[in-house]
Amino acid sequence: MNCRVLSSALAGIALAVASFSNGAAEARDLRLGLITPPSHVVTLAANRFAEKIAEETGGQLTVSVFPSGQLGSEADMLQQMQSGLLDMTWPSVAAVTARQPTFNAWFTPFLIDNVEMAVQAADTEAAKEMLESLGELGILGKGYVFAGQRHILMRSQPITAVADLRNQKIRITPFRATQIWYQALGAIPTPVSLTDVYQSLQSGLLDGVDIDLDALTGFSLQDVGKQLTLTNHMAWPLAVLMGQEAWEDLSAEHQAAFSRVLDEVLEWAKQEQVAREVQNRERLLAAIDVSEPEGLEDTFSEANAAFQKEFGDIDVVKRFQEQVRGLRAQ
Repeated sequence: MNCRVLSSALAGIALAVASFSNGAAEARDLRLGLITPPSHVVTLAANRFAEKIAEETGGQLTVSVFPSGQLGSEADMLQQMQSGLLDMTWPSVAAVTARQPTFNAWFTPFLIDNVEMAVQAADTEAAKEMLESLGELGILGKGYVFAGQRHILMRSQPITAVADLRNQKIRITPFRATQIWYQALGAIPTPVSLTDVYQSLQSGLLDGVDIDLDALTGFSLQDVGKQLTLTNHMAWPLAVLMGQEAWEDLSAEHQAAFSRVLDEVLEWAKQEQVAREVQNRERLLAAIDVSEPEGLEDTFSEANAAFQKEFGDIDVVKRFQEQVRGLRAQ
């Protein structure tokens, strides 16, 4: 082989090796941690995202989903993401309030009537501003997904008046808004891991739980809690979050594919949750005692006022409340 042919062959090999190396460098598996159980709409949406992003990128970008708190609590996973050990997490907005208090706006009692309205609320300027504010923490807020409205499941008694909650141990997600609200009702807000609620209700460690219907049925809590009061007192959004470093490690092509697929999946999840609210309600009506008292916003007025006193003067909270009330007026 003459020198010219040899040089050409070596150059071809070098180009092939470089191309292979570049392709291999672009391939990436993202780790996504969740607290929700496998049957929950949020977990289903995450799995759908993983399936479709792999299809969209020809397997170059994949997502490994870890549901049911396999990687720890929501606070643990947020910390892991900020330190680069986890690429993505979709925590309850409640967990995010510890890092950005403006997110408490979402938990204004009786502001949001249903999932459809929560979906509209996510498009308000104030809701988008909350997500953008996470950038200073090295977190990218990519959107919202919804787990339905919050209700109260009790072991043995329905909630028809404030007195029914006094001195009752109610499991809450431990953040300031629910603590204030339940304390003002005379209840004992009790933080227990969602994965431990079944046993805690069964043993009597808890008297009740603040819960959405998807999580209630997903953890089969209707087996140990026999009185469900459809209070509909708060919305329950989750934030779709990604570490900024993980995002910047993706190629421009993969970032574009990620955004396209995520938009489709979040739209699917919103519509799916609207349907599930109806399905879960019908399922529970057939399984346990379900009540839906009227006038609960007035019944819980003292607790609602306590929330407003704590958060109502925060600028973003005020604007979110105004913008959502504007939706109600349309």
